[in-house]
Amino acid sequence: MLDARQIIIKPIVSEKAFDLQSEHNKYTFKVHKDATKPQIAAALEEIFNVQVVKVNTLNVTGKPRRVRYAKGKTADWKKAIVTLAEGDSIEIYPSQG
Repeated sequence: MLDARQIIIKPIVSEKAFDLQSEHNKYTFKVHKDATKPQIAAALEEIFNVQVVKVNTLNVTGKPRRVRYAKGKTADWKKAIVTLAEGDSIEIYPSQG
């Protein structure tokens, strides 16, 4: 059984993720590859004390990379886009001030 802090690895900070957050109250996280949607929802509710309405997940395949003559690829990972209940929010971006 995975701990809540093992399931949620880190928030994804990008322009697209910021737009989803500000317009639709959706937050994007990098999560453990073996985590299920109910486990992700329970972990977020435990860590941030919010109510999760919906969890969408997708597996991201690694990109091919090359260093000199050696070919390889970056690691595969799992992304979760989480919709929170109306009025709930998570402080990911530090406030200016």
